[in-house]
Amino acid sequence: MKEQKSPERKPDSVRVQFLKSLPSKIIQSLTKEDVNAILYEDVWPDSLKEKLEDYIVEE
Repeated sequence: MKEQKSPERKPDSVRVQFLKSLPSKIIQSLTKEDVNAILYEDVWPDSLKEKLEDYIVEE
């Protein structure tokens, strides 16, 4: 079974920089879905917010 690919989306450069700035320990704990949420979603799942609680600031 082939994996369906979504149309090419370019993530916001600020989000990419945020992801790159995370410690490797945190990056290793992220799932593929977590990374996609960081790069593309406006609302993150609570599980992701918990993993990143020390690195995000609520508006």
